[in-house]
Amino acid sequence: MEIQVDRVTVEFPRAGEEPASLKEWLVGLGRPGRRKSRFRALDQVSFSVERGEVLGIVGANGSGKSTLLKVISGALVPTAGRVAVCRDKVRLLTLGTGFDPELTGRENVYLNGALTGYTREELDRRFPDIVAFSELEGFLEEKVRNYSAGMVSRLAFAIATAREAPGILILDEVLSVGDLFFRQKSEARIRQLIHGGSTVLLVSHSPGVIRQNCTRALWLDRGRLRLSGDPDTVCAAYEGGRDQ
Repeated sequence: MEIQVDRVTVEFPRAGEEPASLKEWLVGLGRPGRRKSRFRALDQVSFSVERGEVLGIVGANGSGKSTLLKVISGALVPTAGRVAVCRDKVRLLTLGTGFDPELTGRENVYLNGALTGYTREELDRRFPDIVAFSELEGFLEEKVRNYSAGMVSRLAFAIATAREAPGILILDEVLSVGDLFFRQKSEARIRQLIHGGSTVLLVSHSPGVIRQNCTRALWLDRGRLRLSGDPDTVCAAYEGGRDQ
């Protein structure tokens, strides 16, 4: 078993409940009877992932998809429940994470690469391949703040997948941005990683992406696991649920 998620619950204080200033905090001390409400982003979610599986996670905005990925990668500690996974094997790719908009594309390759575990020597060696895959040869000296969302996605994907196949690759909506040709390239690169033995978790709003790339799928709905099974069945249920 590569990943085991056991009754994971994640709660956050609702927006506006936390004091915005020292004055508000002091005033709140005089109201002991006031109970803070909390938002449950994930509610008793359990599932497992076998080595080499490509698991798609689908759901509407606010369903808990990104929260779940952060818990699995170790970026977020659950309120309750547990996750069993070797986090040294996990590589998480979310759009624009680890990029400084005031740095150039070239500088961000080294910054983002360092944050995702590359050494300087690895980045020097793989830099030409990263640039070639991202197709941003003419934009490396531009600041990333001037990049489109698609350009950021291309550079992030190229950095994350330049290394040999990771044990576990987590992709958060990275295939939904960019032109058709680059999406096809990205999907081909993912297939290479899969054949290299990687376990892949792929989050997408697009049922089509899940159907084309995944061996199994989960549907998250308002923090709860609604359905798990083959991608066609899960995506059909998700599409039907959205129409209700």
